[in-house]
Parts: sequence; structure tokens; C-alpha cells
Amino acid sequence: MSAPEQLARQQACLAAHVRDPAANAPPPGIEERRLQVYRELFINSVLGLLGGNFPVLRRILGEPAWPELVRAFYREHHCATPLFPELPREFLQYLQARAEAGRGDPPWWLELAHYEWVELALDLSEDSDEDVPHDPAGDLLEGVPVVSPLAWPLAYAWPVHQLAPGQVPEAPAPAPTLLLVRRDPGHAVRFHTLSPLTFRLLQRLSEQPDLCGREQLQALADEAGAADPAAFLAEGARMLGQLRRDGVLLGTRAG
Repeated sequence: MSAPEQLARQQACLAAHVRDPAANAPPPGIEERRLQVYRELFINSVLGLLGGNFPVLRRILGEPAWPELVRAFYREHHCATPLFPELPREFLQYLQARAEAGRGDPPWWLELAHYEWVELALDLSEDSDEDVPHDPAGDLLEGVPVVSPLAWPLAYAWPVHQLAPGQVPEAPAPAPTLLLVRRDPGHAVRFHTLSPLTFRLLQRLSEQPDLCGREQLQALADEAGAADPAAFLAEGARMLGQLRRDGVLLGTRAG
């Protein structure tokens, strides 16, 4: 075996041991105290990073459940990226895989983790309002409204924004939790609750991106069974205007 091959084998052996010491023996010739340093350094880095990005989930689970979950992720999940800022996304994917495998995790875990991850995802997003062609003063009824790429409507079965230690309901709420997360011009990520009507409007703007604002509101009135379509349209126009003032809508499609 060549020297490079021997080194690669030793590194793989060490990595497997550090990931799961109970199942993988260390490479020969390394003192236990040095191995302990490696083991603690790596797992503590992951615990610190994920604890900072999922603080509510960490506090609710507490000891020893949170460290055990992170250690299971560390041991079982094979990350697709070496980048530390992407580790929370990998953790979210791990929780999704656990849910799909029926591991028996509490049903609110995944939604709470997604809610906490979204803040980081939007903070790191390279999208920019300036990159989207739009007319900021365009007519929102006659033109095609343009949603900011930095405004994300979200729907959860659990009241994720209210979960805390000792405040976890036994069942989902009767109605979904509808939220808007957006990054403002100062690069601060903010969350807002949405009415079902506003959430559905933002959904429609994504699903039917070529309809003008008037067409969107007329279709929304039909969906809602509005008794007075004219009054509904007037209220919808005010809603569109407020969304533009809040930076959720950039204006209308340019050209």
C-alpha cells in the first residue's frame, strides 16, 4: 500500500471513530487522550452550532434528549456539504428522514425546526429585490403583482411561533398557523402572522404568476364565495397596497 493510500485509510478510520466511537475502533497508534480531544472537539462544535440555530427546539427537548438527538444526527446522517452554515439545513433533512421512517418523534419537531431554520435561510439568501425587474409604482390591479423573493409565506399545523418549554399542545390547532417571514432592507429577518385571505392571495401570486391583480382578486372572491364581489375587490386592492408598503410586493412586472 502506498503512503497516500495508507494515510487515506487512516483518516477514514479516524473519521469513522470520531463519528461513532461505540461502533468503530480508532486507528492504531493514537493515544486515547488525543482521541478524546478529537471526539469532544467535533461533537461540541456541532452541538454549539445547532443549539444556536435551533434554540427553542433545544430548550424544549432539554437534557439529555437534545444532545442525544444531535449525536444521532452526527452519527447517522451523511452531509452533502462540508460548509458549516449549511449544517442546519442538513439537520432539518435528517429530521425529515426520521419522520418519513416513522422513528416516533413528536409530530411538532419537524415544523418547529423548519420555522427556526427559515430565519437562517433567509438571512443567508443571496436573492435581492433589485435583481427582480419590476415597476415599484405600477398599478397593482391592472398589472401583474411581483412578490419579493425575500418574503416567504409559511403554513404550519402547529403554532410554531408560540412553542416553548412547558407550552407544547397535545394536538395541532384547529386552524393552521399562517406566517410571513421577510428580510427587510436593513437585513433583519422578521416574522408576521397572516390572515387566511392574505396567505391565500400570496399563494395565488405564486401559483398563477401571470394574472393581473384584478384577476387574482376576482378568483379569490370566487374561492371565498364573496357575497359582494365589488366590496371584496375594494378590500383586496387595499390589501395589495398594504403588501407593497410592507415590502412584500415590489410593485408590478416591468415591461
